[in-house]
Amino acid sequence: MNDEFKGKRGKVKVMYVRGDDEKSTKGGNPRTGKGAPRPQQDGARRPARNADSKPRGGRDRDEGHSDSPWRIVSRAPNAVAADDKPDHGGISGKSYIDPEQIRRQRMEETRVYGENACQALFQIRPECIVRAWFIQSVTPRFREALKYMAANRKAYHIVDEAELQKASGTEHHGGVCFLIKKRSGMPVSEWLSTAGEKDCVLALEDIGNPHNLGGIMRSCAHFGVKGLLVDDVSMLESGAAARTAEGGAEHVQAISGDSFAAGLSAFRKAGYTIVTTSSHKGVLLFRTELPTKMVLVLGQERDGLSDSIFDQGDLSVSIGGTGKVESLNVSVAAGVLLAEWWRQNA
Repeated sequence: MNDEFKGKRGKVKVMYVRGDDEKSTKGGNPRTGKGAPRPQQDGARRPARNADSKPRGGRDRDEGHSDSPWRIVSRAPNAVAADDKPDHGGISGKSYIDPEQIRRQRMEETRVYGENACQALFQIRPECIVRAWFIQSVTPRFREALKYMAANRKAYHIVDEAELQKASGTEHHGGVCFLIKKRSGMPVSEWLSTAGEKDCVLALEDIGNPHNLGGIMRSCAHFGVKGLLVDDVSMLESGAAARTAEGGAEHVQAISGDSFAAGLSAFRKAGYTIVTTSSHKGVLLFRTELPTKMVLVLGQERDGLSDSIFDQGDLSVSIGGTGKVESLNVSVAAGVLLAEWWRQNA
């Protein structure tokens, strides 16, 4: 049976019937085990106590633990049930965190892993690092990064393989993982305001495979192509793409327009030649003079460029070969095309 009443401080006093085991422990807290009388040692005598004497406070300590079947426990008013406790985002001992704030932070952050990818990121934009995880064997090669994070009060953890796999979300972590702030795409207008006389921009339509994106960024870095026009900037920030790029992701800049087609139109108005690619039609790449300022447009591996984007091209090229396979992998094709542009214009 239960009943409750409020004490002087507004706390709810919960009263319930004692069990037999609680009745037998006088002077002790049955819930914590504290306050129970100490066991008497052999030969030890307890000093006599006057019947009229009381402990400090004027109340007999045993008075509240008489033969009454009731026990009183205090709890905060309006206490919530265990199922209704606020979510602290996995951080024990912290005050309530707004789930919407956590959601926004997760949208603004991503994880990058792989030794070369993380080394390049630390060298170029260390300020974007939020948190880091390392296995012990790679720490000597990240000595400067560890010093930087310690000096700037950025959390890092030395963990084992299992913990790092959990933190990075993959077994191909390379011994290190950074939690970083995502980069935003640069508007086309801002890119055009700083472009030089020779400029090749790569435009990617609906290419979502992170390994292909990583291979493309690696080729871009190798052949001096710095701009990537994409629909979804976040695709370039994925951990798998950055790891495959082997540091190349830090040498390219995502460019965004109001739409993919609108971005191409803005480049054309600025004097760029729009060069489309196809495995079946167009002039052969090695017989074509590529312009010094151009946007090279690549489509997804399965269907290639959409008809609407292909029709926007000022020049269409194809890569000749034996014909034994229908086409090259899109990242391989990008490397061949950029190598030829580099050869002609570097």
